[in-house]
Amino acid sequence: MVYRNVSPAPPVACGLAAIAVTAMLVALAPAATAQTKHAQQSAPKSQQRPKAAQPAPPPAPAPAPAPQAQAPAQMPQLIYSPWTKFCLKGKEANAKEVCFTGKDGRIESGMPVVAAVLIEPEGEPKKILRVTVPLGMQIAHGTRVIVDQNAPMNGPYVICFTNGCMADYDASADLISKLSKGQNLIVQAINANNQPISLSLPLADFNKAHTGPPTDPKVFEEQQKKLQEELQKRADEARKKLEDQQKAPAGTPPAPAPK
Repeated sequence: MVYRNVSPAPPVACGLAAIAVTAMLVALAPAATAQTKHAQQSAPKSQQRPKAAQPAPPPAPAPAPAPQAQAPAQMPQLIYSPWTKFCLKGKEANAKEVCFTGKDGRIESGMPVVAAVLIEPEGEPKKILRVTVPLGMQIAHGTRVIVDQNAPMNGPYVICFTNGCMADYDASADLISKLSKGQNLIVQAINANNQPISLSLPLADFNKAHTGPPTDPKVFEEQQKKLQEELQKRADEARKKLEDQQKAPAGTPPAPAPK
């Protein structure tokens, strides 16, 4: 598994590099052996009469290039919801309240691409950071999360639904502190083409949402309405730009995107 990140390369990245070097050595070995054998056969013997010079043999073919690690997949620009806190309680008599502080990132069509939610059950010491990535990831590789330049954390997938696959992380006090003070939460995975994907969730408003009171349902509804309007606006702009490009004669530069 290879991830493109400013943090130190994971052990698997070093493993792929070792494989590439080994492959190069294997490719070079036959040519080196052939050249050595030819040198031994063509060496002059003391009892033999010298022969006329022979033309030099053709150069050995160049070794095949070593396999390279897959380049990171290009991800579209995302539109983010604000960090939002909800607290819910079951209908049972002894049900405990559970608070959720979450955020997601979507493409212009409105489809969620990445999400993270901090789950905090009332009176329970164990808290969970749950991240969601799109379907089509390689389950065996699991996921990885990084807060800014801190050490990465690895977590396996726990379940997949129609909207994506989820992985849970132990939300220790140290991790919550990093989320509260950090700038970006990076969620990483490996897609079906063996390419690493890296998805960012800004943390600018996490601490305010997490330490503040739960969001009023009406306020949340208004936030979702604004988000949908923004998504619709961008989708309309993208469609109009595509239509203009299709209508333009060949050789005519496309119209500039609306500001």
